[in-house]
Parts: sequence; C-alpha cells; structure tokens
Amino acid sequence: MRSKTEAMAGLRRMLHDMLTAREGGESAPRLARAKGCVDGAMRALLDSGQATRQELLELVAAERARVSGPATAELCAASVSA
Repeated sequence: MRSKTEAMAGLRRMLHDMLTAREGGESAPRLARAKGCVDGAMRALLDSGQATRQELLELVAAERARVSGPATAELCAASVSA
C-alpha cells in the first residue's frame, strides 16, 4: 500500500493532467477518462481513510488555482464603472 504522501502526490499529478487537458481543449472522451481516474483515486483515498473530504477539496482547489489562476480577482472601481 502506498503512503498517504505518495497517494496525494499521485492525485495531484492526475489533477494537474486533467485540468491541463481541460484548459487545452482536449477531446471529450480523453477528458472523461482523466476525470474518471481522478474520481477513482479520490474515492480510494476516502474509502481507505487516508484522506478526508476537506483535504481533497483543498488539494483540488490548490491545483485548480495553480493551473487556471485564482477563482476570483479584485476589480478596481474604474473597471466596474466602464
């Protein structure tokens, strides 16, 4: 059995690959396969007790921000009124 650190690192790589494929406009079947692999890895971590739901949510949010940038950004008053 892999350690939690190794399992989380593997999940991070799979998430990065999936998010990069999504950003790159990968075909639907390939993207669906990548999402299925990520989903299965997350389910295995939850079922084995190696990770909590909160840990996985934080990992996904961090990886999404790394690939796609922050989810929100501050707007200055000039750009709102324009």
